[in-house]
Amino acid sequence: MFAPKAQNPALAALLITCACAFIAATTLFAKALGTDQFGTPLHPFQISFGRFLFAFLTLSTVALVVRPTLQRPHLGLHLARTTSGWAGVTLMFASVAYIPLADATAISFLNPVFGMILAIPLLGERVGKWRWLAAAIALVGAMILLRPTPESFQPAALLALGAAMALGLELSFIKKLTGREGPFSILLVNNAIGLCIAGIAVSFVWISPSGTQWVLMAGVGCAMAAAQACFVNGMARADASFVAPFSYATLIFAALYDIAFYGVIPDGITLLGAGIIIAGALLLALREGRQVKSKTTGRPL
Repeated sequence: MFAPKAQNPALAALLITCACAFIAATTLFAKALGTDQFGTPLHPFQISFGRFLFAFLTLSTVALVVRPTLQRPHLGLHLARTTSGWAGVTLMFASVAYIPLADATAISFLNPVFGMILAIPLLGERVGKWRWLAAAIALVGAMILLRPTPESFQPAALLALGAAMALGLELSFIKKLTGREGPFSILLVNNAIGLCIAGIAVSFVWISPSGTQWVLMAGVGCAMAAAQACFVNGMARADASFVAPFSYATLIFAALYDIAFYGVIPDGITLLGAGIIIAGALLLALREGRQVKSKTTGRPL
């Protein structure tokens, strides 16, 4: 869970792939909790509360055992980052109760596009023509997935779109935090503040979960903590431009979970829209990677 200096691309790819499996699992558990499979459907506020509660307990247990050195947190940035992150995961959990996991996951891949756009006013970043092209390509894929016709439009897909926007906003704050604090410190503070926010929100909609629902909520939190740990370690072992393509394995796992547990097979529209979104996001990731290298080597893009 700490950022090592040794580069190991093969291990990085494995860790990012594992993170994808865990992230897709959180949406699978959320879908089960948001439907009547195991009792009265839980409100998305309650599902996100379980996500932050059990993730915080997991990370706190690790902190007690490992006793890492923690920096003094920048509470303003953490509050902004966690509020947008909480909104993103809550909207995501709400969407998967109504639409296939693969559709919701594909739409969520727009978050780096929104992160790029929001970085202009928030971080003062300049965006070149290639990055705008990548954003346009990804947005075309999103329009396909939203199925904007009276016969096939899925209103719940707008929840996933809102999740992508909120998570894109979170990316801007993460960029500011990563230069100030260590990865474990960021994760621990993020989940602590998220637990407080989720605790306030859930107080208005709380119902008593069944035993199975408690287990599933624990699964959401533990899977998210495991995903965060794998992702941080994977990013620390290879260049971002190398690991970026592996992060889209989340869609593969989401589709496999949909097939295995709900018998939902992705249709042609899902495959087309998801493919276009991934193409745009990959182009954006490649441009980001080239930008980082140019700053390191002093060469122009």
